[in-house]
This record gives sequence, C-alpha cells and structure tokens, in this order.
Amino acid sequence: MHKRTRYSLLLMLALMAALIVALVLRKAAPPEVARLLPESDAIVYANLKPLRAATHFDRSPIDRSPEYQQFIDATGIVPERDLDAAAFALHRMDNPNGPNGPVGYSEVFEGRFDGERLSRYLTTIATAKETYADHDIFTIRVGDAKAARPLRIAQLGYDTIAASNMPTVEQIHSILDRHRAAASPFSGSSLLSARYRDVPAFSSAWAIGHIGLPFSDRGYISIFGLQLPLSEDTTFVASLRYLGTLRLRIEQFTPNDADAAHATETLTSLLSLMKSVQHTQAQMQPHPATDAAFRELTDSTKIEQHKDRAVLTADIPLALVKELATPATSPQP
Repeated sequence: MHKRTRYSLLLMLALMAALIVALVLRKAAPPEVARLLPESDAIVYANLKPLRAATHFDRSPIDRSPEYQQFIDATGIVPERDLDAAAFALHRMDNPNGPNGPVGYSEVFEGRFDGERLSRYLTTIATAKETYADHDIFTIRVGDAKAARPLRIAQLGYDTIAASNMPTVEQIHSILDRHRAAASPFSGSSLLSARYRDVPAFSSAWAIGHIGLPFSDRGYISIFGLQLPLSEDTTFVASLRYLGTLRLRIEQFTPNDADAAHATETLTSLLSLMKSVQHTQAQMQPHPATDAAFRELTDSTKIEQHKDRAVLTADIPLALVKELATPATSPQP
C-alpha cells in the first residue's frame, strides 16, 4: 500500500515537473505569430495589447478612407480595436523597381476576427482562390491598375490571419505548412532561430535581421532624409520593453571589435548632431510638450560598445508614445 502511494506521488511529481518545464520552454519561445513566418531577411513583431492599454489609441477618432471603412463595415474588424499581435517578414526583392519596391512583406495577425464575415468579404473582392493545406487562400489585387500586385490572404484559425504580397505562393504556403506543424515552441525560420535569443526578455516589440531594408537608399540606410553610415545589410536586434519607462534598445552586430568601436563613435557624433538640430527647431517652431518629450528622449540616449556590438539604449516618454499613437484628424471645414 505504501509503495503504491509512493509511486503515485512520484508519478504526480514527475508530471508536474514536466508540465512546468513545458510552460517555461514555451514562455521562452518566440511568439507563435513570429514562428509562423517564412524565411526572410528581417522580422518585426509587436504585441499591441500593452500599447493599447497605455495609450488607448483604439478610442481616438480616425478619419478613414472609404475603402477602409468599407472593409470594417463588411467584416466587422476594427484593426485598432481587434488586433492583438502582428509579425512581419521582410523579403528583399530582386527588382527594387518592381511593383513591390525594394521590400516584400509576409504577415501574420492575431486578434478577434469574424471568420465567416471575413470569408464572405474576401470572396466578393478576390480575383482568384485556391485551397492549400485545408485552408482557402484568397488573392486580391492591390495598387493602381498599371502596377497592381497580388495580396494573398488566408485565415489560419478563429484568431489568426496570414497574408503575403510576394509575387509567388511560396511564402503563404510556407506559413500554412508551419501552422500545420506548429506544435513545437521552437519552430520557425532560420533567422528567428539564430537571433531571437538576443531579444531581451519581456519585450513587447522587437525586430531582428536587416531591419534597415525598408529604409534602403542606394545600399545605405536613410531615415527622414538622413543617410546613416550603415550598410543596408547591417544586422540589428531592436526591442521595446516597459521597465517603469519604455526602454528602447538597438544592438548592431559587427564583424569585430574595431568595427564596433567605429560604429559607436560615428553614431555618437550623429546623436550630437541630432540634438543640435532638435534644439534649433525647438527655437524656430516651439511645441513645448513635444519638445520636452523629444529632449527627454535624446538626453536619455546612450551609445556604448560591447565587444563586437554597438548598443544604443534610450527611454521613450509615454507622452511621446501617446502623441505618436494618436491618429491625426483632418481639420473641420
């Protein structure tokens, strides 16, 4: 009797230990929407629930285009209210002058969707439809008539939607294949496997890979007209997490310590230049609240070398986040 009781207790403890290990491993794994993405040059992920709770951007009035409002009326989906998480795969295009431009996208969205209404709406606007891995893939044309490109959309489950604007079906098929085999918490693309371990824990938003791709300009990264001394192939890990303040961290990977030192020196000089420009603009066109928030951001910014990496950290004021998250409204006539 005592032996059976002891064996039962040992079995129960073993099962509990296995459950705890499984939960810890899944917690440390990349989010599922990111694991579903196909192979790519960069990945961007955002958990929108904390941002929505902090800024209430879903309650702000929005001037919607007629097409956007038609989508909402037909599907019942209000993205700023219903979208909880999103992951984007960025694909470098062989022809940067093609319909996609220099970068193509594949996306996975998680939230609250009415699948039947969405399917009916897509049926009415789709130019083609195929079934793959027991899921319907709708193809719609986006863009003007001369440069229209396909956008393929598939509903993976009651709370998940995938899309890709790549020229072929390879990427959307890959998402569906990963969804079918998504039991492993560590499945995902080679980029995710290689770099997700560098994402700080509890990050609400992050990006890994060649995240300069959307800002590529003749092989370099250009932001707001300012060309950075960084190649578009530079590998980064960027993250946002709340630590009493919203902490931004951008980590640049370089071939060696000397390159990291040069990158740190160059970025420090750019930061000084940006502070000077910001000060001049604040004097010419003062906006006290915004100016104070930007000054708080730049004053908190630090650029340091960690061996073969250049690391930028900054604290983003929540007031600035709320202002940026609030859609601009059109003036009343």
